[in-house]
Amino acid sequence: MGRKRKGQEEQGEASSSAPTPKQQKATKAEKSSQPQSDANLHHGFEPYPPSKVYRLIEPGPVLLVTTGSLADATHNVMTIGFHMVMQHESPPLIGICLGPWDASFTALKKRRECVLAVPSVEMAPVVVDVGNCSADDDNDDNDGNDDNETEGTNKWQRFGLEAVPAAKVKAPLVGGSDVIANIECVVEDTKMVSKYSMWVLKPVKAWINPSKKPGEGGKMFHHRGDGTFVVDGEILDLKDRMVKCTDYLSP
Repeated sequence: MGRKRKGQEEQGEASSSAPTPKQQKATKAEKSSQPQSDANLHHGFEPYPPSKVYRLIEPGPVLLVTTGSLADATHNVMTIGFHMVMQHESPPLIGICLGPWDASFTALKKRRECVLAVPSVEMAPVVVDVGNCSADDDNDDNDGNDDNETEGTNKWQRFGLEAVPAAKVKAPLVGGSDVIANIECVVEDTKMVSKYSMWVLKPVKAWINPSKKPGEGGKMFHHRGDGTFVVDGEILDLKDRMVKCTDYLSP
């Protein structure tokens, strides 16, 4: 065989050391799994997808929402995680996100009232299961009845939830020793429903379980947006520093 020229030798060495496409893919995967380098940080923070910010600011505990009427057996129950306090008083107002993709939307639009139930952590598996089914799943059991308002009653039996009469609305309270509280509400404002599916509710009556008060035996759980949850833990009492919010500190 003829002797390779110097240029040929260098080219051969370079080609033998070049990574294959498979090796390049593995290297990219390794880099993507590594933490952001200091060069990619912005004043100590790394980028986070805007589409995932709900996982950072989930506003409150997971709730059960009941709609319909207990009296005529059209009551339904569903799970929500998107809600917020909008006003403390004169009157108190709560916002919830509930859209036409939910069977409860029709009942809330028709009757303009509901109940927000606060479950304790002991109910977490059931509450998640309720949130992963719909009244529409019961269509086959309704003999062709397309009225969504009558389809939710089966969920109460399926998940062993107790529906008890409310005082000021037709939708039921969620009964049981593991329910922290029930808030009876009427619809106050629907201006944001068509655009944002945001209902503004006004509480008209509220009930609390004396053995499950928050911080006194009752622990709420909060969805982190990815199927994991955080449970109420250590209480940090900073009331003495709340000098501008004293009106909200009284029992």
